Amino acid sequence: MDTNSKSSNNIAVVLVSHGSSLPYAEKTFSEIKDKFIEATGLPTEVGYMKVAEPSISGAVDYLKAENPEVDKIFALPVFLAPGIHTNIDIPILLGLEPLEADPRCPDGNYPDDHYLSIADDVDFDGEIELIEPIGAHEAILDVINKRIEEVLTDSELEDSAKTGILLVSHGSRLNYNKEFISAVHRMFDEICEYPNTYGFMELVEPNIPTSINTLLEDNELDRLVVVPVFIAPGVHTTSDIPTILGLKEMEEHHHHHDHEHEHDHGHHHHHDLEPIEFDGEILYPEPIGADDILIEILKEKIEEKLWLTDKFLHT
Repeated sequence: MDTNSKSSNNIAVVLVSHGSSLPYAEKTFSEIKDKFIEATGLPTEVGYMKVAEPSISGAVDYLKAENPEVDKIFALPVFLAPGIHTNIDIPILLGLEPLEADPRCPDGNYPDDHYLSIADDVDFDGEIELIEPIGAHEAILDVINKRIEEVLTDSELEDSAKTGILLVSHGSRLNYNKEFISAVHRMFDEICEYPNTYGFMELVEPNIPTSINTLLEDNELDRLVVVPVFIAPGVHTTSDIPTILGLKEMEEHHHHHDHEHEHDHGHHHHHDLEPIEFDGEILYPEPIGADDILIEILKEKIEEKLWLTDKFLHT
């Protein structure tokens, strides 16, 4: 699909992100945006749900100002799995109907200080179409395998060391996140030569320690690769998960698990978790980031919508 075709001239894209208080998350999404623009040629801006700027409404304002001819905006959530944010928060922030009832607030009356209550309304006379998040795309496996290969080169152990893999997902009050990582893991298990499983950072079982201990019960391992199946670095990938794992400094990409050091439970996700019974090497790679594989997935999703739009205009 030619994204420079006549039907795409009046179209822009908002890449929707959660937002993080950490600057490297914004840096990652800036790189994603730049690569996406290069790949598609479409006017594009990142819009953050909260914490970071520009907001979703701010991103729309920017696109309108820079591209006055735009009359349709595709909102593409750069989220791996559906959940409360993609099905409820983002539609509301876009001025659309939520896709389902909010388990956090079933009556829809959010407190005055809730971010959905204080967010600016989107001001746009054209059409906004919300696209589904990424989902269990087969290409995600390519990024996971790439991250595993990268971090294994940093290992202090021999190549022959017995290795296990844990895929870590966020977890959600809704079932979609579990469906996502279960589907990804099924595909991964078919091609992975190592013993492997998956676990969740919060909200869903099995949690990270339970998953690791189960893997260790069934396999004699010297080394464990814990892959954060997250888009961008943020508090979860740089603090919460490393704390659960008992790792020391995040500046290093390989660590030995140390049962003697104190765990810093500065975040609320990992109280009362069972200890991880492992004294081997834990390798912890980077999340997906602005990988070219991710950009290709996002491009594919927008091209599909452009093809459908073009087909509709010519029927």
